Amino acid sequence: MRQFFRSLYRGETRIDFIGTRKRWYLASLVLIAICILSIAIRGFNVGIDFKGGTQFQVKAANSSFTTKSVTDAMAKTGHPAESAAQEVGTGSTRQIVVKTKELTLAQQSDAQTKLADALGIKPADIKNLISIESVSSSWGSEITKKAVEGLVVFLVVVFGYITLRFEWKMATAAIMALLHDMLIAAGIYSIVGFELTPSTIVGLLTILGFSLYDTVVVFDKVNENSRDLLQTGRETYASAANRAVNQTLMRSINTSLISLLPVAGLLFIGAGVLGVGTIKDLALILFVGLAVGAYSSLFLATPVVVDLKNREPRYQALAKRVRARQATVRPGEPTLAGAATPVRRTEPMPAPRPGARPATRPGRRRS
Repeated sequence: MRQFFRSLYRGETRIDFIGTRKRWYLASLVLIAICILSIAIRGFNVGIDFKGGTQFQVKAANSSFTTKSVTDAMAKTGHPAESAAQEVGTGSTRQIVVKTKELTLAQQSDAQTKLADALGIKPADIKNLISIESVSSSWGSEITKKAVEGLVVFLVVVFGYITLRFEWKMATAAIMALLHDMLIAAGIYSIVGFELTPSTIVGLLTILGFSLYDTVVVFDKVNENSRDLLQTGRETYASAANRAVNQTLMRSINTSLISLLPVAGLLFIGAGVLGVGTIKDLALILFVGLAVGAYSSLFLATPVVVDLKNREPRYQALAKRVRARQATVRPGEPTLAGAATPVRRTEPMPAPRPGARPATRPGRRRS
């Protein structure tokens, strides 16, 4: 175990990421299928910022109000909640949030009065204990449109940058990895049922940037390892790419852990234990996205590049040359780590016969 961690730290591991890529493709396809199925059946818990609506916030710091009592009281106003009420905050900041369809100003005032009456709130305390926030449906559709436009622009810029920096095959693989991360993150949101808010979109763009950064680092190492492959023929493109992933593995693990730990604290401690519900939508998308982004950079993006490069005739010819060279290697003959070229060692000279004169190098005479 110590030797493994030492090799991991030095980037000398020999994990076969590329050779086992089909099982990782299958795992990703299964996850994506589950997520798409959940999105199609369950859909999303879309916040009022996107679909429009009216939100009532009931301060419950010094009361026995519960999500059920507020939901039942809201139903008595004639404007039932469109989703289950949520409890946010703790202690002095504790609130019960309930959302309805979009209401006019007159309907909001009437619903506020009836809600207070159903909860037993005195008329003098209504304005202090019940606040209202309303978003029009037109505003929600505009926010949705801007979010989609921002995402499309981001993907186009990413494709252009990686094409200029490396090549279009790597750009294609990077976009596939990003779409993979988006689908899984969206599917988790659908499965868990957390509310989709503008903070979710901000978090999504953040984790896509992290995933892209991790992918570009691996691609840079792949590019470095495969620079002179066609001239030297020392190994296949798949072997060079696999070596690159192993060499950057420790960096990817360190980056992912350092990023995931504070986000995990935000999600499990802040939202789970302390009950700060206003941050759980952002915390969840960051946590899921960072984890999936680290996975796709290692197990998806680089293998896709290898499959695309292996379609080129020149790399197919290279693979044949390497296989032919490997076929000439005697069983047990050592090879370079991660390469297909055998290490040529000089055969040891036979022991001299008793009484024989010492051998001399060619071209030199004994004095």
